[in-house]
Formats: sequence, C-alpha cells, structure tokens
Amino acid sequence: MELDLTPKLPKQVYGGDGGSYHAWCPEELPMLKEGNIGAAKLALEQHGFAVPRYSDSPKVAYVLQGSGTAGIVLPEKEEKVIAIKKGDSIALPFGVVTWWFNSEETELVILFLGETHKAHKAGQFTDFYLTGSNGIFTGFSTEFVGRAWDLEESVVKTLVGSQTGKGIVKLEAGFKMPQPKVEDRDGFVLNCLEAPLDVDIKDGGRVVVLNTKNLPLVGQVGFGADLVQIDGHSMCSPGFSCDSALQVTYIVAGSGRVQVVGADGKRVLETHITAGSLFIVPRFFVVSKIADPEGMSWFSIVTTPDPIFTHLAGRTSVWKALSPEVLQAAFKVDPEVEESFRFKRTSDAIFFPPSN
Repeated sequence: MELDLTPKLPKQVYGGDGGSYHAWCPEELPMLKEGNIGAAKLALEQHGFAVPRYSDSPKVAYVLQGSGTAGIVLPEKEEKVIAIKKGDSIALPFGVVTWWFNSEETELVILFLGETHKAHKAGQFTDFYLTGSNGIFTGFSTEFVGRAWDLEESVVKTLVGSQTGKGIVKLEAGFKMPQPKVEDRDGFVLNCLEAPLDVDIKDGGRVVVLNTKNLPLVGQVGFGADLVQIDGHSMCSPGFSCDSALQVTYIVAGSGRVQVVGADGKRVLETHITAGSLFIVPRFFVVSKIADPEGMSWFSIVTTPDPIFTHLAGRTSVWKALSPEVLQAAFKVDPEVEESFRFKRTSDAIFFPPSN
C-alpha cells in the first residue's frame, strides 16, 4: 500500500463563543495512526477559557499566536500559573491537568503535538474534562459525588449542572482569573524565539532544539522538538533521523517546497507547503525543503527525547566520510567528478542560502 504523506489542515472538533478546538484526523492523514501521533490546535477568543482537562497522551504545546495564561498541575503537585506568549513551548507529560485562558483581544492559538501509543485511539488525543456538560462529574451519580466530597445533594446538583459549556467557555469580561507568577515558568516553558540558537547560518536559517538539557520535562514526555526558520529561497539540506524516529512537522509561517524520498530511491512526496499544514516523515526517509521568497518556519516533534540526524550535504555529511574510491565506484564516475562532488560543500551548514 502506498503511503499518503500529503500535508493536511485540521478540522474543527468543537467550539463556541469562547473559541474552538481543531484536530488532524487519522482517516485523512494515515501516518498519524501509522506512527501513533496526535496533532491538534486550540484557539481562544478574548475571555475564552479552556476548562481543566487531562489527556491520554503526552504532548508538547507550542504557542503559535497571541498571549494568555496557562494553569498546569502535575500529579500530586501544586498548580503552576504561567504567562504564555508566542514562541513558548511547554512539555505536558502523562497525568498533567491543564487549563488555558485568553484575556487579550488577539486570538490565542496553541499547537499540540504528541504520541498516542497508550491512547484510546491511535493517532488521536482523547481529553477528559473535569467540568462542563461532558465533565467527569456528570457521569457519576449525585450520591457518589456527594459522598466523595462530603456535599449535600442540592450543592452537588448546583456544582454539576451550572456549567453547561463543553470544553471551551467564554467568561464575563470582569471575571478575575489567577495571576501568573514569573517563577512558575522555570522548568516548564522555553521560548523558542528567545532561546539561544543551536544552529545559526547567515542568510540561511536558524534552529532551536527542545531537549532534556533546556527543558527537563521533555524527558518525561518522551520526545524532542525544534523550531526551524529558514530565509527566503534557502534550502534545508537533505537529511534523515538515524535513530528510527518519526518527524512530525507543522508549518508555522511562510511557505515553500518539500521533497521526501523513501526506500528504493522513490520520491514519495513532492509538494508546496503553506502555513497551517502538517505532514509526517516516516522513519529513515530523507526530507529536504526550499523556502519561497518570504522564508518559512516550522515546528516539529521527533519521537525520541534527544534526536540524532544525519545530513547528506555539508562538511559533516556521510559523503565526506566515505573514501574517494568508494564514491567513484558507487557513483561510477571518474576522480574529477568525485572530487568536485566532495568539495563543493565544505561548511558545517545544514541550511544553504541561494546561490548568487
């Protein structure tokens, strides 16, 4: 069966005045199910409140737009109230309870990428809401809720029945939510637009990698992530994950071209990609991208906490390591062609600006 790697846009799952929740569907993007990957977006309007919930999957959240407040409760820990803004990445392990709130006029948009190996449905997140018309309280009888929290029946009915919203609600303009604490960001958030660059190629591109060193919670999540920005007409060199990881890529801004090559030298994807689309590169497949004039940026997760990549161009590529005679025999070329190939790219770059 042929792999369908075509980039896709998400579809709205639910929403209302406070905002909306969108997800990528495994039926439309088969690699989600194949690779046990989930992907979704939360969009909150001003005063939009995503009620407390937990998920069946570990995730990394990335703030695509706007600013707001997040509440995070790790198992048997105190609540952390965190100010979030564009560029923030947050690792969300199993068992964490979160809520999200937007007090600003600009829409707050958050991307979620994660693994679904232990999820109820492969390739899809399932959230469990603590309150609302589909909250866990609604499933228990009045007797059970009353005995668990030592409440009278009338109080239980008020507690369970007052919130008729589902997942996302809009609060009154004057409602006071908890104020974030600066110290609560420590160890929970890394801003990819402000963090030290792991790769910086002049007129080429820049990379910030999330791993266990700069965001320790990544170790509990079980996979790493990165934000890549390449300049107009620049190329991200062909490369692959050499530790059997999948690459799940969301285009944050800009546009460009992408090619993916799989087994037997077969090109399995060649397409134009734009902001908002998501695609997945299978294990060991080689991918390369070229940006349009306005440049392109993407946020990716790689299904291992400290990923290792092999690039096939530049000074550190495997071609530079192989003996000249091996290359001559493998390509069936004379020494002059082999030498030209070997020494054409001599920098450590993985991004190549356009030729003058």
